[in-house]
Amino acid sequence: MSLYGALMTGVSGLNANSNALSIASSNIANVNTIGYKTSEASFSTLLASSVRAGDVGSSGVTAYSSQNVSQQGLLASTNSSTDLAISGNGFFVVSKTPDTATSTAQYYTRAGDFRPDASGNLRNSSGYYLLGWELDANGAVPSDRNALVPVNVSALAGKATPTSTMAFKANLQATADVNSTYTTGDMYAGNVTPDFQRTVNVYDSQGGTQPIQLSFVKTGANTWSYEVTYQGDAANIGGTTNNPIYSGTMSFNEDGTLANADTSITPATGSLSITIPWASSSGLAPQSFNLDLGTVGTSSGLTQFSSASTLISSQVDGALYGSISGVSIDNEGYVTAQFSNGLSQRVYKVPVALFSNPDGLTASSGNAFSASESSGNATISEAATGSAGGINASALESSTVDLAHEFTNLITTQRAYSASARIITTASEMLDQLLQMGR
Repeated sequence: MSLYGALMTGVSGLNANSNALSIASSNIANVNTIGYKTSEASFSTLLASSVRAGDVGSSGVTAYSSQNVSQQGLLASTNSSTDLAISGNGFFVVSKTPDTATSTAQYYTRAGDFRPDASGNLRNSSGYYLLGWELDANGAVPSDRNALVPVNVSALAGKATPTSTMAFKANLQATADVNSTYTTGDMYAGNVTPDFQRTVNVYDSQGGTQPIQLSFVKTGANTWSYEVTYQGDAANIGGTTNNPIYSGTMSFNEDGTLANADTSITPATGSLSITIPWASSSGLAPQSFNLDLGTVGTSSGLTQFSSASTLISSQVDGALYGSISGVSIDNEGYVTAQFSNGLSQRVYKVPVALFSNPDGLTASSGNAFSASESSGNATISEAATGSAGGINASALESSTVDLAHEFTNLITTQRAYSASARIITTASEMLDQLLQMGR
């Protein structure tokens, strides 16, 4: 190796160790960056052509950065339900804009510190918007798994659920007098006084409460007639001629248990289908609900015993209108909206992007990555399915930087840099001596 070759080797050592210092500095600077993946300096020799066997000639060095993108960072708990961390393989799919119609570019990140922006779209501190699948009314994921949209936690202003089931449990006094003159509609018209009567509120499709009254009169041994009437403004159901909305005759067994909720129905049943014929002027569509009066042959619903008639319990499903009060995200990535009326609804599902070689991803500003030839194309998968990692809410993935390791790298890099500089000064001194010999 010539003196000039030694100089060039020293220069390559300075350049390589400068690059190594830059990599270590970047790691240290990002020790608190959410989801940051450590890079390492890898050194490689630079050889000139050899003159003969065993002669390596001038051997320089170069340093390049290698990513450890697949390394898992520690998960730290937070107080925000929209902070997300992936436990296992995969990346969040994000975009630089919430308008996916104008920008189809997708990026991938492990930085899950998402917060709603002014429009309700989840965006992390680097400005990337979280993408997910918008679920249909049945909570199903779209068949086109590439149909990703920004996850918006305020897309639903509120929710109301109409009543579909009413369970009515009561006792009708067995010793009540028989009314042999009753005809259908007499109780609603006021011509017959019911032996027992109760009003239960149900919920319509617009989140309002509507009064439904059940009236009973004994019309024979172990036989009762009943009317189900709407007690609100009769115009809502097209006038008084549509009341009662249901009527029938029920029978009981000799032991007081229910024999049939409607003797006109065979086989015997304890369940009735009631339809409220909402008029178009009410703004409501006709609403059907199931009236559960118990199981035939048991005392689980309506009974006929000698004690006084009384309501034991009534239960209706559905709910009043409620505004959105929060969101939760489960391990499978389902984003569930929670409402002030106690209801909840799945609205999105957060996917996980997988790569055959995640360490080959191309780094972008904002602690995100884009696909490359080395990484392969992204495979969009459901979280916690197959090799895809699960999603942890109220958690963030910490940086994978090890400060002790990086400080050690600083020391060894500084020593190597000084040694390379010493090569240059030594070669320079030898060249000076050579020049002096020629004087």
